[in-house]
Amino acid sequence: MKHCGTILLETDRLTLRRFTIEDAQAVYQNWAGDPQVTRYLIWSAHTSPEQTRRMVERWVRQYRRSDFYEWGMVEKASGTLIGSIGLAPIPGSRASAEAGYSLGRAWWNHGYATEALRAVLDLAVKRIGYKRIIAKHAIANPASGRVMQKAGMSLRVGEVVSVPTENGVYDCYLYEYRQPSRRHFFW
Repeated sequence: MKHCGTILLETDRLTLRRFTIEDAQAVYQNWAGDPQVTRYLIWSAHTSPEQTRRMVERWVRQYRRSDFYEWGMVEKASGTLIGSIGLAPIPGSRASAEAGYSLGRAWWNHGYATEALRAVLDLAVKRIGYKRIIAKHAIANPASGRVMQKAGMSLRVGEVVSVPTENGVYDCYLYEYRQPSRRHFFW
């Protein structure tokens, strides 16, 4: 593995960058304080800007680790911080990680989550060297599954996992993205 930490990533419409403490208010206002956004996440909507500030402070402290990945999604056109996306190693597996994302409601259905996930998958496989990336979504939240599909992830048919969250236990579909095969075919 060639960990590089949360480096700056650019897509057509987004800049994926490290969070700063100054981002805490925007994180709270744009998605972390919204129960509709956090409904299917493992954490509940934050009840105060201070709660969000503590989360952002934890992320900022973790940036000194080369294997920590948490980006703020900034819409280039407006300069607005609209969501977050992260990548976490799967305990017990050297070559696998899990991706997760959260996006403010005002930016749903514009392809931003898919665009960010594609960039993170590309980094994870081509630069870091992960062989497999997984992501899960609550069955009751099919829009998140469409994001995963559009980003090139495949549904693990028949695999449903129960995920305990602060909002209850959700049955989730499991998606995966694997390092493209380098097989050569001879005709």
